[in-house]
Amino acid sequence: MPKFDRARATAIVRKRPYLFAGLAALLLGLAVYGAMSLTSSSGPEYIPATVTRGDIEDSVTALGNLQPRDYVDVGAQATGQLKKLYVNIGDNVKQGDLLAEIDPQVQTAKVQVDQGNVANLNAQLSDKQAQLALANANLARQKRLMAADATSKADYDSARQAMQSAAAQVNALRAQVSASQSQLNGDSVTLGYTKIYAPMSGTVVSVSIKQGSTINSVQQAPTILRIADQSVMTVWTQVSEADVPKLKVGMPAYFTTLGNPGQRWTGKLQQIQPTPTVVNNVVLYTATFDVANPDQQLMTQMTAQVFFVTASAHNVVIVPVSALHQGHGRTGGWTHSGTPNPDQGSAAQSPRHMHHHRALPAGQKRYIVQVIQPDGTIKPRRIVVGVSNRVSAEVISGLEVGEKVAAGIKQTATAKSASRSVGQRGPGGYGGFGGGR
Repeated sequence: MPKFDRARATAIVRKRPYLFAGLAALLLGLAVYGAMSLTSSSGPEYIPATVTRGDIEDSVTALGNLQPRDYVDVGAQATGQLKKLYVNIGDNVKQGDLLAEIDPQVQTAKVQVDQGNVANLNAQLSDKQAQLALANANLARQKRLMAADATSKADYDSARQAMQSAAAQVNALRAQVSASQSQLNGDSVTLGYTKIYAPMSGTVVSVSIKQGSTINSVQQAPTILRIADQSVMTVWTQVSEADVPKLKVGMPAYFTTLGNPGQRWTGKLQQIQPTPTVVNNVVLYTATFDVANPDQQLMTQMTAQVFFVTASAHNVVIVPVSALHQGHGRTGGWTHSGTPNPDQGSAAQSPRHMHHHRALPAGQKRYIVQVIQPDGTIKPRRIVVGVSNRVSAEVISGLEVGEKVAAGIKQTATAKSASRSVGQRGPGGYGGFGGGR
């Protein structure tokens, strides 16, 4: 074998540089082509997903806050200084308990004046009633004398007029006594307002006026405190106008709180208020429902993550939504980019079967999944899906628990490089989404 002469080879390369550069590029291209052919011949690698059994629900989510269903603002109907406040925030009270007391001196003085006026008028009434009795006696005497023709007509008329005048004065005083008694009753009630009692049983959740403050109830009744019954709470939520058509009164709902996200409180939708609230050009409708709170774990103004359950299924076959795709052809498949091919259907379906589908019940739809066989190949299969959400779907028919389906295709390094190369053509190129220049 002749010995390799490096100097001679170098001279030959220098004389024909383009020839040897072309040969080197050809060899490199053949190597890359061989590698790509080897990769493509091995077939795509699918992302497997196992068909399982479990529970699934579809829901409308919303944020809300908690308020007591039953509460009352306790106000003051008497004017004066808040002399004593007997409760604090958080105290539990029963209906009829004394909550606060306003200085009663002014109101007591008014009642005493009214009592004096009533007593004075009653005394005057007694005097007039005595005069009326005398007038009636004189009139009766004049009637007897008149019958015996022993008195004059003038004396008889005078006696009758005196009786009528006395009767009118008695009636007038009775009216004054009634008016004074009404004034006394009103001022007595106002005096009673200086002691404020609990109108319902519950918890004191807020106090608006401090002890020693002066209260003026002439124009309006100022609120002193609020009592709430927290055994039942109302959840107030804001639902977007796009989700409102999905809500129905009576549908199940539940929520969790920020402090205890692992616990659910359940109820049923009770009301969707017709008047919306517009926040930053977003139309929101208020939806409410009640929830029992026997342990007082829920408190006023707590934030609630609310779920209105539009559909649910329990202990059913479940498949990932990423494994579903629509198709109407005769052979199912996936594109090399890892997305379902919507133009390919089930190989097990003949054309005549494809054109004669039974009508499905409301809420059910047909889809195609790629079932991974034990040998690694895939076969498309048509299934019927019921309840679904963004993650999973209920399988009515077509799949069994334990089967594996393709939820996508893993991109190899070569495919990723090719996708980047194609993507460099821009939005309007081969790999873009149209419209580029």
